[in-house]
Amino acid sequence: MSRNAKINALLLLAVAALAVLPLVLGLGDHKEEPFAGADAEAETAITEIEPDYEPWFSPLYEPPSGEIESALFALQAALGAGVLAYYFGLRRGRRQGEQRAVAVAEAAAAPRDTPEGD
Repeated sequence: MSRNAKINALLLLAVAALAVLPLVLGLGDHKEEPFAGADAEAETAITEIEPDYEPWFSPLYEPPSGEIESALFALQAALGAGVLAYYFGLRRGRRQGEQRAVAVAEAAAAPRDTPEGD
């Protein structure tokens, strides 16, 4: 197994562990919404500390349900991942193209062994 394959396997294992461990360990079982976002957690903490707190701003769009909010968040994450994958793929393709161009130029510039006449 190559070094890159080992690194990829370890990264995949780490991601799987991060996704599965909170479920297996029962983190959040004592909460009504165990995996609510950080915004909801912050709002709860603020209202416990200061019940009369009034937010300075309100959201531009408030989704009608938590499922739609989650779907929009997943869409945003997918679009971001797609943009990053495109960027890194483009960079890799350019680098490989440059390496091929250098190899072709070096091959063209190298002296060739030609049989000598007479």
